[in-house]
Order: sequence, then C-alpha cells, then structure tokens
Amino acid sequence: MSILGARQVGKTTLARLVAGSRGTWFDLEDPADLTRVAADPMLALRGLRGLVVLDEVQRAPAVFESLRVLADRPRGARFMLLESASPDLVRGVSETLAGRIELVDLSPLALDEVGASAWARLWLRGGFPRSFTARTDGDSVAWRRDFVRTFVERDASMLVPGAAAATVDRLWAMVAHWHGQVLNVAELGRSLAISEATVRRYIDILGGTFVVRVLRPWHENLAKRQVKAPKVYVSDSGMLHALLGIDTMHALDRHPKVGASWEGFALEQVIARLGAQPSDCYFWATHQGAELDLLVARGTTRRGFELKRADAPTMTASMRIAMEDLKLDSIEVIHPGANSYPLAPKIRAVAIGDLWKAIAPLRG
Repeated sequence: MSILGARQVGKTTLARLVAGSRGTWFDLEDPADLTRVAADPMLALRGLRGLVVLDEVQRAPAVFESLRVLADRPRGARFMLLESASPDLVRGVSETLAGRIELVDLSPLALDEVGASAWARLWLRGGFPRSFTARTDGDSVAWRRDFVRTFVERDASMLVPGAAAATVDRLWAMVAHWHGQVLNVAELGRSLAISEATVRRYIDILGGTFVVRVLRPWHENLAKRQVKAPKVYVSDSGMLHALLGIDTMHALDRHPKVGASWEGFALEQVIARLGAQPSDCYFWATHQGAELDLLVARGTTRRGFELKRADAPTMTASMRIAMEDLKLDSIEVIHPGANSYPLAPKIRAVAIGDLWKAIAPLRG
C-alpha cells in the first residue's frame, strides 16, 4: 500500500495509527535511515517480516526496484509506503510496482471531517491539520508561511535534480496570483525569465507534490471554438492565502482574489465529496464566453458544477449552454449562502453547508 499526499497532511500520523507498535519503521528524512535503505535496499529490507513502513519513500527512488522483487515473495513482509510525490513524478514507480500496490490518496481535511458549520474557518486556514487546528489565526498563518518557506528547498531539488529552488518558489507565488485562471505558460516564462519548457517542468513539480492543481480543459467536436489550455489553482486555500498575504477573514473578504479563492476552495470540496480522480475532472470554456467551472466525467456520467461566491446565485446563460452542449446529467451551483434550492430542471443551487448531504459520490 502507498499513502499519497502533500507533506504535513497527516500521512505519518495515519500510518502510526494503523501500524501501532507493530512492524519496522524507516523515516527516510532521517539521514541514518536514508543511508541504510538507499545504499543497498535489498540488503536493508529482505530479512524483514511483518509490516514495514517507509516514510517519505520518494527520497530513495532506487528502493522501488527491490520492492518489486520483495512484494512477490509468498510469505514476505508487507510494505506501507508514505509518499509526498505522485508516482508519475517519482521516475519509474508506476511501471516498477504496477499491479503490486494499492494507492490511497490522503487529502487535506474536508468539510465532512471538520463539520459543515466550520466551512469559513476551513476556507481561510485550509485543510492542513496543524493549520486548521492552530490556536489562533496568527498561529495558523505562521505555520503556513513556514511551510511555504521550507517546502521548495526540501522537495524541488530532490525530485528534479538541477531545479532552481528560488525559481520554483517564485513560480508558486505567481501561480497564487493566477489562481483560477487559464494557464499562460509563455507569460509566466517571460515574467520569470525562463523557458516555457522550464515553466511546464516546474508546474509538474508543484502538481506532483500536491500543492498545485492543474485542471484540464474538456473539449469535443462542437461547432464552437473551445479553450484548450488548462486552468491552475493552488490546491489548498490556506496555502493560497499565505502566498497572497491574507491573514484574516476580514482581509480575505476585501481581497481582489476572493472570488477565485472561493472557486478553488469549493472545487476541492466537491472533488473530495465525489471521490473523483484527477482524470475525472475538467473545466469547459468557449471563446464565445460560455463556461463551466468543473465538469466531472466518469463512464457515461457527466456532472457539472459552478462555484459562485454569491449568497443567492441565479440561473445564467452559461449554465443553459453547458447543459445543452455537454449533455450534462446535472449542474450544481456551490455557494456560501444558507439555502439550497432549484434553479431549473436538473440545475440547483447548493449551500456549502449542505454539500455532503446534497451531493452523491461518483459510482464506479
């Protein structure tokens, strides 16, 4: 089993609850454990039995080849891998352990875990446990700023040798200002004085370490010109606010990115509720102005979502066009108001506090 999620999201705490006092634990952020495992993975692991936990295993990518052999032993150890980088970012992992490993995504805290009445606090502070549970807003933002300062230095250069930590850091800050917009690689490259290929490479790092979400465009054979570049979001709303210098709800309410912040926050809550995978999730927009914030497609099911910071959203022309052109099963408009109500056949407004009871998870 591999538990995937951003750094500090709670993977180690969850693994310790599962493992208890059983098994053998390797913390690969500890130089001694890293040296022991990375130098000769087979020597370090082949004599072990029971549960073996490898924390921050992406720091020793050579271990995956040995795990392929060890996982095939009929009475060998069982391995639990904790990873702060996606298998696609850690070279060779997907191919090496294909068919031998179960992947479990651990996301930041969501509304069902903190309670629907705490949605405003979750929006401001984000879902990282230490940020959400901090004693004060000031303590929360201090933790997030420290996370931002240390994240790139610890992860970027390790995962992609030669990556310039300062440039990745600046790009992450710029993504915060682009949050919720269509990605313009050329403009970002000009602003940072780096090539478009480098921008894409560094965006892949940020996406692969779960701190940025790249939302792909949906396009099909319609008689309309459709947007074919992805949209980009800072995955956690609290991290977005730290990057933008937003410390309080008062400051958030008056910030020009408040609408985009709400869009990203509601997007993550919907995806969490649906149990959707990145491959299920898209946005849709035409050059004529019609758009849909989130399209979730799995099998023959197509569900649309609009994410509006309005207490009482109303029906729009874009919703009618999206429903007709995309042949949607439904559209839900997620908003911060108190009430949920129908807008049209198969279209309804859903208050954020009602999200978990009003929206069913995906099937299949």
